[in-house]
Amino acid sequence: MADPLEPPPGQAGLSTGAVARRLGVAPTTLRSWDRRYGLGPSVREDGRHRRWSPRDIAALEAMCRLTASGVPPAEAARRARTAASPGPSSPAPAQPAPAEPAPSDEPAPSAGPAPAPPDEAGPAPPAEPAGPPSVPARAGGGNTLPVGSSVSRECRGLARAAVRLDAPALDDLLDRAIAAHGVAGAWEEVIMPTLRAAGRKWVTSGERYVEVEHLLSWHVSSALRRVAARPRPASAASPAPPGPSAPVLLACAPEETHTLPLEVLAAALTEHGVAIRMFGASVPAGAMEEAVRRTGPSAVVLWSQTRRTADPALVRRVRATAWGVRGARVRPAVLVAGPGWRGLRLPGAARPRGLRDALGLLTAPAEPRPPGRPA
Repeated sequence: MADPLEPPPGQAGLSTGAVARRLGVAPTTLRSWDRRYGLGPSVREDGRHRRWSPRDIAALEAMCRLTASGVPPAEAARRARTAASPGPSSPAPAQPAPAEPAPSDEPAPSAGPAPAPPDEAGPAPPAEPAGPPSVPARAGGGNTLPVGSSVSRECRGLARAAVRLDAPALDDLLDRAIAAHGVAGAWEEVIMPTLRAAGRKWVTSGERYVEVEHLLSWHVSSALRRVAARPRPASAASPAPPGPSAPVLLACAPEETHTLPLEVLAAALTEHGVAIRMFGASVPAGAMEEAVRRTGPSAVVLWSQTRRTADPALVRRVRATAWGVRGARVRPAVLVAGPGWRGLRLPGAARPRGLRDALGLLTAPAEPRPPGRPA
């Protein structure tokens, strides 16, 4: 029976350049993995030109997934060869050098302007975790995202998985980052730098990397929704949070379609045990007022990405919306978030400077409010 991981007769396999484009790594990286770890092609035309079979590519895909998750290159190569091996008779690689890391194909920061990030507060560069030393990064050319050389290993792995369009790896890396750092930490240290890099690559490369940015954004959104779908803590080991028990309403301004920033905040609030109601994109003013009256929220967060979608009249209407019995009617606190609100006079509305500032405002112990007065 023919081996499905071996090329059919007469087909020599893919060239190094084609495999590099498929995996989102530099051709020099593939040659280095061949030279250092024996992770090379099974076919060489005329003794010189490399031709990669499906089995060879499967081993390289395993190598990419393992290194993206933080496994040292030498150990990742050993596991990749084992996983792709047809049996115990598979030949052993030629003397790998486990102490020497593979050359980095990671890009350095781009000199061009980056799109405005959803979180207005820029995170400080995270410390590099312990591991093999890295070499100077490249400037984001070829099949790489310009994440820079000062970001975490997790960020670089996420960028490589995005360029490879490796959906299972994206889910795994995002879930691990959130579990290790929490939503806010994962957003600041891993997710936001990668999204920024994808945006810069898109801008500088025309339409070539649209699919990378779209796939990454979708999987980020999916990972955040998995967190937001978790039940609120109710056990003695996870006591109720000190903040308000009424829900926090999250909504985009009318005609605003950028929901990812609110999804980050929704997941972070859920992680802190705060009840939420997420209404998503383009919420009409009348629907927002009705939602406030029906749910009696402690606070309403309104997101606007651009000045075009910022609506001061909506803020005034939400602040004036009251609920409760006559003589004891209350109104919600209103937070305006996002760059669209900059420069607008919005009396009485709080303006969080970023994700952690918003979390601090929304999880703080509630203060008593006079009836009929806005928070």
